[in-house]
Amino acid sequence: MTKIFRFGVIGCGLMGREFASAAARWLHLADVKARPEIVAVCDTNATLLDWFGDHVPTVRQFTADYKELLANPEVDAVYCAVPHVLHQQFYIDILKAGKHLLGEKPFGMDAAQNREIMAVLAEHPERLVRCSSEMPFFPGAQKVIALAKSGEMGDILEVEAGFLHSSDIDRQKPINWKRMADINGDYGCMGDLGMHVLHVPLRLGWRPTTLHAQLVKKVTERPDGKGGMLPCTTWDNATISSRVRTGDQDFPMVLKTWRIAPGESNTWYIRVLGMKKSAFFSTKSPRQWQWMDYNGGAQAWSTEDLGYGSLFPAITGKIFEFGFADAIQQMWAAFVDELAGGNANGFGCATPAEAQAHHAVLTAALKSGREDVVVPVAYDGASA
Repeated sequence: MTKIFRFGVIGCGLMGREFASAAARWLHLADVKARPEIVAVCDTNATLLDWFGDHVPTVRQFTADYKELLANPEVDAVYCAVPHVLHQQFYIDILKAGKHLLGEKPFGMDAAQNREIMAVLAEHPERLVRCSSEMPFFPGAQKVIALAKSGEMGDILEVEAGFLHSSDIDRQKPINWKRMADINGDYGCMGDLGMHVLHVPLRLGWRPTTLHAQLVKKVTERPDGKGGMLPCTTWDNATISSRVRTGDQDFPMVLKTWRIAPGESNTWYIRVLGMKKSAFFSTKSPRQWQWMDYNGGAQAWSTEDLGYGSLFPAITGKIFEFGFADAIQQMWAAFVDELAGGNANGFGCATPAEAQAHHAVLTAALKSGREDVVVPVAYDGASA
C-alpha cells in the first residue's frame, strides 16, 4: 500500500502552488513508495489561501500564523517558501516542531543564518531536511551528471554552470523583495539562483577552492507599483571564476547567476569539457543533450533527443517532452521517496550540507566582488 505523508505549506505563492499541482498529479508517477497529501496551508495573503481552498480539497487548515500550522499534529512535513530573511526563524521553528522540511534556497539569508539553522538541524538528525533545486532533474542534466560520475571524461578542462533570466532588463518592471537587500540578503542574484547553479557541481565533489567574482548592478531603482520609485539594493548579475582542486583534478569552473541576460527567459545549463569526453545540457533545448567523444580522430559533437526519460518512471510515453512542471514533480518524488526510506533513485534533492557549502562560495564571491580580489573559500566544516 502506498504510504501517505501529510504536508503543510508555509508560503502559498508561485512555488507553493507548483507543489500543489505536482501533488495533485501524483498518479502521473509509476511505482512510487509514497505520496504527499497537503492538509494545511499558511500565508498572510488571504487570496492565496482561497486558491488552495478552491483547488486542493485535502486541505483542512487555513491560517495566517505559521506557528498554528506547526502545532497541527496532522502535519508530518513542511514545504517552506518564504522570503530569505525569514528562513532562519521559520526553518528552526519547523525543526523544533518535529517536522520534516523541504525548504527553499538559499537556506538562510546569509552564512550566519545558515549556521544557526545547521546547529538546530544537528540536534534533530531524525528529521529529513532538504533544499529545493529542481533543474538537475531534467533528463539531459541527468545524462551529464552520469557521464561526469563515470570517470570517462578524462582530465577536466573546464566546467561552466549558470542560471540566466532576462526580465530585469525592463527598467519599468515593478520592484519586489528579491531586489531589496534587507529582505533578499546581500548576495543579491546569487542568493536566489546560486543553489540551482551549484547543486550539480557540489554533488559531483567540485568545490571551488579559490575564486574571483564580478558583481554587476545596472538598475538602481524600480517602480513601486504606487506611482513612485524605490531603490534596488541587490546585485543584478554575478560571474564567478573559480578553481577546483579535487583528487587528481585541477580545473577552472565558471558560475553565472544573471538576472539580466538578454534573450534568456529562464535558462539553466551545465557544460563539462574533458580531454576524452565532454557534455552539455541547457533548458533552452530541454529535450536534448550534447556530448563529444575524442579518441584521436574527428572532434564532433553529437546531439540526442531524449524524450521523457525521467529519474522516477512516469506514465508519459518515451517519445514525448519533459518540462519544468515535470522537473518540479521529480524533485518532489525524490524528497517523498527519501521520506519513505528510499534513496531517491540515486539522485536526491540538495542536502543541507550542500546548501552550507554553497553559502561558503557565495560569501567568498561577495567579498571578492566588493573588493576585486581573489578569495579562498572557507567551508567551515561543511561537508558535501
